[in-house]
Amino acid sequence: MAKESVKSKSENPMRGIKINKLVINIGTGNEEKLQANAKKLLQQISGVKPADSISTKRIPSFKISKGAKIGAFVTIRNNNAKLLAKRLFDAIGNKVPERGIQDNTVNFGIKEYIDISGIKYDPVIGMLGMNVNVSFKRPGLRTELKKRSNGFIKRSHRRILKEELKAYLKKEFNVTIEGAD
Repeated sequence: MAKESVKSKSENPMRGIKINKLVINIGTGNEEKLQANAKKLLQQISGVKPADSISTKRIPSFKISKGAKIGAFVTIRNNNAKLLAKRLFDAIGNKVPERGIQDNTVNFGIKEYIDISGIKYDPVIGMLGMNVNVSFKRPGLRTELKKRSNGFIKRSHRRILKEELKAYLKKEFNVTIEGAD
């Protein structure tokens, strides 16, 4: 009887995992030329117009003032996020460090953009690296997030544990976890 409940729980379509969003970030400091190159690169990788990261506080040691442009980022959702995630995982050799996996998210860095398939070196842009954050969710999350007639979702449904996320990454993207036992 216990086996049936475990089996039905794993087959429940509401327990599935999807990509919520994928965010690519390039930090540039306060250099305008580097900022423009980062935005051009993000546009080339994702096909979406990037936004500017704005400083929220003053950091004199880095010569950054409040409200200054200090980077560029792009957010991708839905099926495009899944397709881009496959390319980005390939760029790092389908290996993610265990410390980069948290509940509901996977974080990793790409040292050189030329590792991404379909992207060639551009001497105008130079060599840039980036941070990638992939956020995951389960179906039904919108019922809690919507403004009108919202509902309550239990924490066990909202939270995707590290072990579940590792299994999903291995199955869906053929990712191996470095540093795992």
